[in-house]
Amino acid sequence: MSEPVNASASGLLDRRLFLRRGLRWSAAIAAAPSIAIAADIPSGPTRTPGQPFSNYGQPSPQEKATIRWISANRAVAGNGVSWTPLHDLEGIITPSGLHFERHHNGVPQIDGEAHRLSVHGLVKQPLSFTIDALKRYPQRSRIGFVECGGNSNSSWNLEPLQTRAGYLHGLASNSEWTGVPLAIVLDEAGVDPAARWLVLEASDAIGMNISLPLAKARKDCLLALYQNGERLRPEQGYPLRLIVPGWEGVLNVKWLSRIELTTEPVMSRNETSRYTELQPDGRARQFTFAMDVKSLITSPSPGHLLSEKGLYEIRGLAWSGRGKVKRVEVSADAGKTWKPAALQGPVLPMSFTRFRIPWRWDGAAATLQSRAVDETGAVQPTRATLVAQRGRAGYFHYNAIVSWQVSEDGELSHVYA
Repeated sequence: MSEPVNASASGLLDRRLFLRRGLRWSAAIAAAPSIAIAADIPSGPTRTPGQPFSNYGQPSPQEKATIRWISANRAVAGNGVSWTPLHDLEGIITPSGLHFERHHNGVPQIDGEAHRLSVHGLVKQPLSFTIDALKRYPQRSRIGFVECGGNSNSSWNLEPLQTRAGYLHGLASNSEWTGVPLAIVLDEAGVDPAARWLVLEASDAIGMNISLPLAKARKDCLLALYQNGERLRPEQGYPLRLIVPGWEGVLNVKWLSRIELTTEPVMSRNETSRYTELQPDGRARQFTFAMDVKSLITSPSPGHLLSEKGLYEIRGLAWSGRGKVKRVEVSADAGKTWKPAALQGPVLPMSFTRFRIPWRWDGAAATLQSRAVDETGAVQPTRATLVAQRGRAGYFHYNAIVSWQVSEDGELSHVYA
């Protein structure tokens, strides 16, 4: 027997409704007010000549509100972040100009022709590569997310922060990255059997350095030269950055200049005083590389307004650093009942996955949530579960279920539920 159009007391509908034609769609529309307006037929095409050609395209001025929101450290120039406006975007690819940023000492302006990548340490032959030399190697592309380990960290707070969805959870972005598999360069240098780790160093003013296990470097890491089809932008690591699929953003070193192979990690600031977290039992979490399964409803979300009762599409993003998203469920009653959302293809490993489900809002208060499951079977936890497991002394790897409350007036706010 086919599923009824309104299959949930909370108003959530069959996830495939918007993909169908005929009786199901007609029934849903008939039960809800029209969202169209009476047609006002324009008089005809404009007679005013259009704008001239430009060397590089820009968004429409009418979309000027879709921007990265900057959160800078006032005490240290060039230190801070900018957030991807996930609530204003669609699909799974983040435009290069809206990819989140994390800088410790500003954006270095590096001469791509003079830049070199050195590979040394426990290798048979130390090597140095120009960018032009790297471009001659076989190129590979992969679509994947980069997420700061500190993304969503305000949700550890006792009270929920009130702002747009992307400005809470937008230290995560998804791009097509193209470059040279790191394994090719390592093989050319000849890895010493004693090597277990890589120490990565950047060319920015802070001298960023951090350790990466050799096994991961060989598996799927990419020396990225291009983002979304064009050369990297300076804020994304021009002329060269590392992409470490699924692992915390700090390992995806921008402005990469040096790779040293060693027997052990370097134990730098970003793997000792940072990215190491005290747990309730007194032990500390360290080298928690992979980003856990996570999801987020991007529309409707705080800042959006439900102007009238009726049919809406709940949309969001899900991702996991451990593989593909297998399933996303949505609740409109604070987790009392759940209904499966449709996953929009392509569903790729360690990449954003877009999910959608129709919802009929009846004008009553509601709490919207999404819960993702990845191909390893990991389930996105509730906030209460995550806090019970990890305590509140930490800062990184927050992946709990996010809750948006809808008021009777159609306004949305961030709540803990």
